[in-house]
Amino acid sequence: MSTSFLETLAFNDQGLIPVVVQQVDTREVLMMAWMNADTIAQTLSTGKATYWSRSRSEVWVKGETSGNSQRVVSLAADCDGDTLLLIVDQSGPACHTGSQTCFDNSVTHPEVS
Repeated sequence: MSTSFLETLAFNDQGLIPVVVQQVDTREVLMMAWMNADTIAQTLSTGKATYWSRSRSEVWVKGETSGNSQRVVSLAADCDGDTLLLIVDQSGPACHTGSQTCFDNSVTHPEVS
């Protein structure tokens, strides 16, 4: 991985950056997580989505425990460098609740059909 990519990123004061995770074929947003410089490097070198768990304060390889892994397709930074978009091929449910996506609790505005 190019060091210059990491240098363009705006990590927060805890050294973290949010990452939105999207399914490659359906473009469905699966989840939101956090990464640091080390987990970004690990993700790109292994091809396995690797995050930083804020609640456990440890590295978390998606699917390592559950078997519901994410094969990395691409990683992009937004125009401000403060958010990442990770495109993956998800195997099994993405959410710890067993749902395909962590964004299945939604409402629709009445004026939008």
